[in-house]
Amino acid sequence: MTLRKIFAAAALALCVHSANAQYNMPTQTFTYEHPYAVEKLQAPKGKKVKNVILMIGDGMSLMHVYTAWTANRGKLWLENAQATGLSKTWAVKKLVTDSGSGGTSLATGVKTVYHAVGVDPEGKPLTSLVDVAKELGKDAGMAVTCRLWDATPCDFCCHNIDRDKEEELVGDYPTSGVDFVFGGGAQKFTNRKDGRDIFKELQKKGYHVSRTLDDFFAYDKNSRIFAVPYDKDTPLPDERGDLLARASMKGISLMNQNKNGFFMMIEGSQLDDYGHFNQLDLLMKETLDFDQTVGEVMKWAAKDGETLVVVTADHETGGLTLVNGNKDEGRVECCFSTKDHSGAMVPVYAFGPGAENFTGIFENTDVFKKIKKLMTEGE
Repeated sequence: MTLRKIFAAAALALCVHSANAQYNMPTQTFTYEHPYAVEKLQAPKGKKVKNVILMIGDGMSLMHVYTAWTANRGKLWLENAQATGLSKTWAVKKLVTDSGSGGTSLATGVKTVYHAVGVDPEGKPLTSLVDVAKELGKDAGMAVTCRLWDATPCDFCCHNIDRDKEEELVGDYPTSGVDFVFGGGAQKFTNRKDGRDIFKELQKKGYHVSRTLDDFFAYDKNSRIFAVPYDKDTPLPDERGDLLARASMKGISLMNQNKNGFFMMIEGSQLDDYGHFNQLDLLMKETLDFDQTVGEVMKWAAKDGETLVVVTADHETGGLTLVNGNKDEGRVECCFSTKDHSGAMVPVYAFGPGAENFTGIFENTDVFKKIKKLMTEGE
């Protein structure tokens, strides 16, 4: 073979390799079998921000969103957002953050160290959006699909330099001031090493403690409720159905009885888990469940007219890449680059009065600052 032919063959091999570079990692294919309809919502025209609902897709990047968009045949409720931005998620002394540090920045407006929950880098407790809401006479609540000792819900209600101090974190809930809580994790509320019964402590503080879904959904009084019907996380998406949406709307209906308004954090928690596990099917189902919850919240906010909805993430998980698919068939083909978090910026979507403040590229701490300013000025 001549030298020219050797070079030509090498060039051809390089081109073939480049064309198939997207498949250098194992891929997974998923087709969404139950696509849902999406409506175009009319955004509120008023400027007063009475209520704020912060929705966190744990580990959700633009790639998660676009992959879910493809799976649902080219439509998502998120596309009703009037404004979009990008959030930088780095932590103190560490570029790639976790839900402790990243969530704390969203909740308190302060950058902190990896694994810290609701505290600054020195371990000093920080003021969260739950605290801000209570100072303004508003109700504050949250609904999540994870255990309540997990980092994100604790970022808003608890304080510890180490997110792995799970019993200590749960022990902070009775003094957190939060009015409405829905999530899993009952096993660390009782039978604890320190002998405390957190459920009894909550009851002494005036909370209605709900241990079953039937009791939770039947509750209609205008007082504090702590609903923990599961020992650990809530069930898988296929098993729980639209539970996150229903629990979120229950919280909204209860807290909306406060004439001063409310703040609520809603988390699609298990996106992070399935990103860590590199399980595309469950990741997409959880993302699409989260989007349908976004839809229910946005529909309510559109009618209310005084509610700002902000949707974002604390970090990216899994290094998800969409390499192929067909949006008409709802089929996606993806690969993962890691079983941990990555350093990607994450999207921020806003709907309702004040949405225009969430455009551009900004720090995750600015999400807190913008929400606090809008809640305070809305009084």
